[in-house]
Formats: sequence, C-alpha cells, structure tokens
Amino acid sequence: MSDLSYALEVVPETALQFTLTRNDVSVNGTDPKSDGTARCVMTLKHTGKTSDHIAFKVKTTQPRRYLVRPNQGIVAPGTTENVTILLVEKDKQMLLQSFDRLGQSALDHSKDKFLVQSCAVKQELADAYSSKKKEMAQIAAAGDNNAQEMSKFTKEISEELTNMWNVANGSDETPIYNKKLQVRHVVAPGPEGSAPTSTSRSGGGRGTEKTPLDSMTPEQMFAEITSLRRKYDELVTFSVNLTAERDILNNTLEQTKRDLNREMARAKDNRAEAALAGQAIGAGGGNGKSSAGLSILYFFFVAVLFFLIGVKGSQMDAIVFLYDVPVLGDVLRAEL
Repeated sequence: MSDLSYALEVVPETALQFTLTRNDVSVNGTDPKSDGTARCVMTLKHTGKTSDHIAFKVKTTQPRRYLVRPNQGIVAPGTTENVTILLVEKDKQMLLQSFDRLGQSALDHSKDKFLVQSCAVKQELADAYSSKKKEMAQIAAAGDNNAQEMSKFTKEISEELTNMWNVANGSDETPIYNKKLQVRHVVAPGPEGSAPTSTSRSGGGRGTEKTPLDSMTPEQMFAEITSLRRKYDELVTFSVNLTAERDILNNTLEQTKRDLNREMARAKDNRAEAALAGQAIGAGGGNGKSSAGLSILYFFFVAVLFFLIGVKGSQMDAIVFLYDVPVLGDVLRAEL
C-alpha cells in the first residue's frame, strides 16, 4: 500500500511504544526535568508522490486513555507533521501496578490500537488551512494573551476538517488510506546504581530489579520482604475468592439440579393424572352409550307391549269405554 499517492508515511511503522516511569525516575536520554508523562511522538511524512495536500486523522480504541495532539490536520507536499500522544496519568499508574504484580507479561499483548487515516484534499481547503495556521503562528509569536482568538481559530479548523472527513467517509469518490498501529508499554529502568532486569520468571514472574542478597542493604532487604509479603497476601486473597466463587457455583448447581428434578417429577405426575382422567372420561362415555341403548330398547318393548294389549282388547270389545273419552274417542272412530 506504500505506493498509494495519498498515503502518508508513518513513523514508527508498526507499533507505538510508551515508556512508563515512576514519578521520581527519569528515563535515559530524556529531559531530567520531564514531568514523567508517558508519551510517544508519531511522524507523518508527505512522500511527494502527489502535488495534492494530504489530510490525516488519528483515531484510537481508547480515546479516554490517550490524548492526541493534533488528532487531525493537513500535510503539504514534502513536509512532515509530528503528532504527540500522551498517556493519561491515571492509566499509567494502573499499568505500573499491573507491572508490579505480574511483571512485563502483564503489559505485553496490549489490545490498544491506533488508526491513521489519510486522503487527498482540495486546494481550497488546503489554502484555508495554511492561512489559519499562519495566523495562529503570528498570534503565538506576538506573545499576546489572546487565548480566545486562538481557540476560535482552532475550532474553525477542527470544524472544517471534521466536515471534510464526514464527506470523505460517506462517499466512495475519495480514496482513504488506513494505517493501523499496535501499542507497547514498557517500564523504564530503575534508579541509578541498580541493575535493571527485564526477564520474567515462568508462571508470571516479576520484572523488577534483582540485587544479590549479600550486597543488599537492610533497607533493600526490608523492601524486598515487604514486596514479597504483599504479593503473598494478594495470592492468598485471590485463592480465597476463587474458593468462595467455586462453592457458590457448586451450591447454585446443586439447587438447580434439585429444582429440575422437582419439575420433572411434577410434570410426570401431571401426565399420569391426565392419563387417568382420560380413561375415566372414556369409561363414562361408554356407560352413557349403553344406558341410552337400554333406554331406547326398553321404550320400544313397552310400546310393542301396549300395542299388543290394544289389539287384543279391541278384539274382545274391552276398550269400548274409550269411545266415550273426548278427542281419543274421535280418533278411534276415525280409524275404524
């Protein structure tokens, strides 16, 4: 991808290294008056493969951990732009504590990442950017306390660049080059006169400085013993917490098994009761059908019996008195 004309050359190329220092320790090769802030400088170079100005934007997966200045801008052909990245003090102290507990292995394989985007910009925007940068430089050189005016220029530049990036990201017409960078955290060597060691013991050993016991002062021995005691207490606490969590999980698992067994037994009883109820309903339906059949047969038998009695009585003139019954007598005469 380095042959792309709109791609900036990024230094360092693959990873950004932040050196963590104690508040009372200065790193070799740095200003002894430094405030101890962990920082890294990234250089963006215009390769000169195009006469267009190239805009850049720096993003990170941890925006609250790092301060990037400037996080966006425009680089003219043949020039470079330095981007300073600062590690927030609170996060630096957290990383140092992790180093004290586990050594360099705690800082390796950091998941923090940076992304540098670059694309070509129109000449109008590049001229406006250069003009405002010159005005800001003149104000700064004059030494006037015009913080409000400087803030105004900075805001205007930021808004113009943000709008440009919004348009570029939402359109396929402007090609964008993306450069990803990893992050490394290392701890600075200790005070003068001590031999720093960066080796870590297997199983999460410490990367702290080692001094032979014979040459240790009482203060150093006491500090070493205190450190070991603190680490031992942390391991004991961690083991106790793990044991407690294991017991809680076991109890939860047993309770879940008991609840499951109860639910399975209840479901089995419900199925058995439903089966019995179905059988009872089936038996009741059969009896009802039998009773209905018997009732019809009984009614038919009684009807036939009364019919025969009527025929026999009519032959013996035993039902002559029925002719005197109102309505019934009329019916009988009509049949005759």
